[in-house]
Amino acid sequence: MSYLYIRFRCVPSVSVQLRGREKMTTLGDARGLGKLAIGGVLIVLAVWTWSVLAATPARFVFVALIGTLGIVVLWASIRADPAPKPPTKGGRSHRDDRVWSNKGTWSADGSTSRGALHLSFLGRPLSRRRLLGTLVAIPVVLLSSFAALTAIAAIRYPREYVWRILAWRDSDVGDFLTHFPQRVLSASPSPYQFDVALDERRVAAAFETAFSVDDFEAFLAGTATQAFVVVQDDRIVYESYFNGWRRDSMLTSYSVAKSFASTLVGIAIQEGFIGGIDDPITQYLPELLDRDPAFANITIRHLLTMSSGLDYQEIRWGLYNSDDALTSYYPDQRHISLYNTHIVDPPGEYFLYNKYHPQLLGLILERTTGMSVTEWTQTRVWDPLGMEFDGAWCLDSTTSGFEKMEAGLNARAIDFAKFGRLFLHDGDWNGASIVHPDWVALATGRNPAGRAPAFSDDEYYAFMWWGFPRENEPPDFAAWGDRGQFVYVSPANRLIIVRNGGEYGIDPERWPEGFYRAVSEL
Repeated sequence: MSYLYIRFRCVPSVSVQLRGREKMTTLGDARGLGKLAIGGVLIVLAVWTWSVLAATPARFVFVALIGTLGIVVLWASIRADPAPKPPTKGGRSHRDDRVWSNKGTWSADGSTSRGALHLSFLGRPLSRRRLLGTLVAIPVVLLSSFAALTAIAAIRYPREYVWRILAWRDSDVGDFLTHFPQRVLSASPSPYQFDVALDERRVAAAFETAFSVDDFEAFLAGTATQAFVVVQDDRIVYESYFNGWRRDSMLTSYSVAKSFASTLVGIAIQEGFIGGIDDPITQYLPELLDRDPAFANITIRHLLTMSSGLDYQEIRWGLYNSDDALTSYYPDQRHISLYNTHIVDPPGEYFLYNKYHPQLLGLILERTTGMSVTEWTQTRVWDPLGMEFDGAWCLDSTTSGFEKMEAGLNARAIDFAKFGRLFLHDGDWNGASIVHPDWVALATGRNPAGRAPAFSDDEYYAFMWWGFPRENEPPDFAAWGDRGQFVYVSPANRLIIVRNGGEYGIDPERWPEGFYRAVSEL
């Protein structure tokens, strides 16, 4: 008969014993405890990785390997000793499933030593061969489970979707520049050129102070920055490119695209294609009403402020049914947005960042304007703003041909700056009203319904723009995308900042915090 015996002494030592008929194995010496600690750290790392990192096949394999290694290290810390008799009391062996004592630790003859607590589990004999077999089985079972999960996903979902997850894994800037099919936005026939009044030393000094760094350009290069442009009073005062990127390099937007989507909706309302922001979305998307009458309570405003009450879970246990994966890689975004959305909260009550929202807005734009989102962008934004270079909207697939409204706009940094200039001037472009100033105020001003409880008093979310209040002055606001894409606008300081990057390179919040401080010094 074997049992597990755990003893916690009042002195700094731990003994865990696996007792069998012929031997007892013990964790307790210094070397064994060191291995025990290493194994524990590896297992904790595996658990942390599973809970924090993006749901990808690479994460699954990494967790399996690290977790198995942790278990192996734990097992390697066990040493063999002669086995004593099972604990007895009054000359009688205990064969209960569990034996507790708070008086001391039993010895082989039934006596106790003070200051210890033990727990004993009785069961079948344990062997090293059996446990090693279990350790080998763990990764086999995990990998087999992943293979089975992938096979099921290939039946349930389009194979193109499953392949994208396996091949592309967590998205990076390359996905939007090379992987997805694109629909081109042609350079404007009348490109707008900013005046140039470079003042690089003054600008760099302000940002060095704001970010607490000694060399601003070294800081930008070291944070995977691709482009950094500062425009003040409609003049370029700083423009630099890093890590092999140039002025004519195509850059991606990530969620900066959401701010474009919001603007395109505002223009459609201004021109009468959409009735208003308080129209129910079912007025334009009746398929949702057929699925659940409660969709009639969701308005365009709710989509713009991320307060629709629709469910959104970035990571789900099944990997392939995670909402982040579906909204990023599913090859028919119209279908997934109309038929994979579910109401879980009353509209207007809670903020939840949700990538189905811009997709639904893109569908509304298509149906009301009679144009693709690319055509609408070309005629209402790209040409009027005098974009100097070609841009592109990424598409969900060649077959579906729907723009990736959540993250798929590609452009050059200098043209992103023109988008910021439009909002700096309250929607006016050299005397022409591109978007109504009332829309600009709504889209960038504080919106109580869109403010999440976790946000600080110095940050809010409006119509797919992030806002940063200033005392007795108009707020700063930004179109903000993953990996540190920014179009930051400070009306009080007549200033625009564009930053594109391959990664954040620092804590994400440090970018807008640094911008906020720097523009006050410029």
